[in-house]
Amino acid sequence: MLTLPRLGFGCSPLGGVFGPVDEAESIRAVHRALELGITYFDTAPFYGLGRSETVLGQALAGVPRERYLVGSKVGRWGEAAFDFAAPRVVAGLEASLERLGLDRLDLVVVHDVEFGDLDRIARETLPALAKARDAGLVRWIGASGLPLVALRKLADHAPLDFVLSYAHYTLADTTLLADLPSYAARAIQVINASPLGMGLLTPEGPPGWHPAPAGLVQACGRAVAVAKKRGADPAEVALGFALAAPGVASTLVGMHTVAQVERNVAMLRKPRDLATEAAMRQAIGKWQGKSWPSGTWL
Repeated sequence: MLTLPRLGFGCSPLGGVFGPVDEAESIRAVHRALELGITYFDTAPFYGLGRSETVLGQALAGVPRERYLVGSKVGRWGEAAFDFAAPRVVAGLEASLERLGLDRLDLVVVHDVEFGDLDRIARETLPALAKARDAGLVRWIGASGLPLVALRKLADHAPLDFVLSYAHYTLADTTLLADLPSYAARAIQVINASPLGMGLLTPEGPPGWHPAPAGLVQACGRAVAVAKKRGADPAEVALGFALAAPGVASTLVGMHTVAQVERNVAMLRKPRDLATEAAMRQAIGKWQGKSWPSGTWL
């Protein structure tokens, strides 16, 4: 059975997705995470076009394999490069294993399924991954995407061990909650990623490429300002809120420094700041639950 820690290490920053990173510090961050009990690391070939996987592989070299779980992805290979065909998926899986220096993945994720044909993913991509599982290359199979409807539809027509949803259980958007009972009834585990809304709820604000509409960016900026005025760290408040999500197996947080790892692990024990949570949500106002378009068929 798939058992995940409450807090997982999101490795997109290791690929430079949110800005330049120091690889040596990233490796130290992975080692510190292991020391503090973080055992789940999520990466993808899309993150830095292989750089994230390579850095993670360097960090895990020499670490006993039973000490960690690694998840990577198939299907998304570049900014606008999607290919869910079985041969490409198998080749991509093998390339990921080589970059990571591993002989198997624990979790494999069909990446951003809203950019593919769900029927084809169910008929071709997932069976190819099932064969890879039978060959010992992967252990558990799941899917990721932004639109919750895409994950629901795929889960209705294909066997999944887990789904990876992002930016839908945050202080600004809790729409994932409505789907949790259905997944629980089918023993499909739910991983919540981007609990800070891909930077929306951080003091630094989102990166320039962030796809959120301007109104949502501004509303989250107001929420961040409210937290600061109250003497609170908005990112800590937002993470504390997300870590309390009911029915979520693990919350993935992007990290690349030792300080980030230590702060995020500390949040597992720190009481939530309920008053600041409420004030931030009030500041977001009518933008609560709003998202942005993603995919080619929705």
